[in-house]
Amino acid sequence: MSILMIVELLVVLLALYVGSRYGSLALGAISGIGLAILVLCFGMKPGTPPTDVIYIIIAAVTCAGMMQASGGMDWLIQIAERLLRKHPDRITFFAPLCTFFLTVLVGTGHVVYTLMPIICDIALKKGIRPERPCGVASIASQVGITCSPIAAAVVAFTTISASNGFDITIPQVLMVSIPACLCGLVAASACSYRRGLDLDKDPKFQARLQDPETYKYMYGSSATTLNKEIPASAKRAVYIFLAALVIIVIYASFQELLPSYSTLKAIKGAEAIELTGAQALPTSAHNLTLTADQLVKAGLTIEGVTEKVDTPLKMNLVIQIIMITAAALMIIFCKASPKKAVAGPVWQSGMVAVVAIYGIAWLADTYFSNYMDVMQEGLTGIVSQYPWAIAFAFFAVSVLINSQGAVVVAMLPLAYSLGIPGAVLLGVLPSVYGYFFIPNYPSDIATVNFDRSGTTVIGKYLLNHSFMMPGLVCVIVSTIVATIITQIIY
Repeated sequence: MSILMIVELLVVLLALYVGSRYGSLALGAISGIGLAILVLCFGMKPGTPPTDVIYIIIAAVTCAGMMQASGGMDWLIQIAERLLRKHPDRITFFAPLCTFFLTVLVGTGHVVYTLMPIICDIALKKGIRPERPCGVASIASQVGITCSPIAAAVVAFTTISASNGFDITIPQVLMVSIPACLCGLVAASACSYRRGLDLDKDPKFQARLQDPETYKYMYGSSATTLNKEIPASAKRAVYIFLAALVIIVIYASFQELLPSYSTLKAIKGAEAIELTGAQALPTSAHNLTLTADQLVKAGLTIEGVTEKVDTPLKMNLVIQIIMITAAALMIIFCKASPKKAVAGPVWQSGMVAVVAIYGIAWLADTYFSNYMDVMQEGLTGIVSQYPWAIAFAFFAVSVLINSQGAVVVAMLPLAYSLGIPGAVLLGVLPSVYGYFFIPNYPSDIATVNFDRSGTTVIGKYLLNHSFMMPGLVCVIVSTIVATIITQIIY
């Protein structure tokens, strides 16, 4: 590794660090500063921005945002709240399952903000330390991303894998990630079941109870959505959204149902090919020297150089078409207000994710693509003996960039270039979630604020926070179980 390579790596890491300090849109925007320095100051060739993933996120969050604007999300939260209030003594196990499946359905972990105060309220009224369900429920809301058929991380994994020779469908990914992550969540919930002191034995909590104002703040109100009337249009929006998910899964499982289109493909190498007017070129293009790829772009069929092939419609386009269509149906038939959708937290958080992935993944691809040969030479020996060790790299990058989709887009091409088999990478997919390690993610911060008891905390030393233990347990167990499943299947 040369000094220049180290300096440029420091530019990448500094951009990610500064962006994470500001959070939100800054993470992607400040990555742009790092990209500008690498390209304009160091003369590096720009990488490729992850447009396919970005388009899918835009389509998915638009659809989910419309469902929220129609009131459909309130109905889903009500269903979850009824389950939790029916079994309050099991809330440490049921709360993370609720937040997990909400994320699986909607494709983003930001749908749980309405449910988190309810989880805290139920636990507190039942005398259960709220830190126990709240900590693991916040973790579960992010773990569900690698288990959602419309999440950017899952779609990016299938798209990038297909381009690297590992053909896998979205349902095949979910067959591994869902059971693995559920095992991880059960393990994290079990470890959280008796975590910390019971409220009646916690001296800090009992001291706060002595203050009448604090007591009123904790017990004087009740967070609930059960008193909210859900209109029929909101339920229709949920049915439309679920139907869209089912259609996506069907097409992903049976891709032979998708239409095919005739396209040109280069069958000769990239060497120059001299063409004359006798080969049906335009009259003004006699005696040109082109490559086979240039012929394809020009739409010219030359025998022995290009050929027509049937190409099926790609799944990334299918997801976009179905999600946008479902959003339109919600506007027409479910009274979903576009203005309300744009102002909602689901759409706004999704657009933040777009900017983050845009800047981060482009910055990472620029650096990795320029030093791919060096990295292959330096890391091939390690990954050939311990291919699963790439999980540590996925986790470490996630700690910095706060986006599982961005981790997949930025790191998966590098992993394939190192010769790591696709089955191994599928097994370590749960390790792309590591941003609980430093508690600066919105869902974790919001959970701390929602817990009126003050038991869910960010510790004095930053890393001794309420999300560390359940996060580590869940990711480690999920990754191990996913690896075992892929070994059995593949």
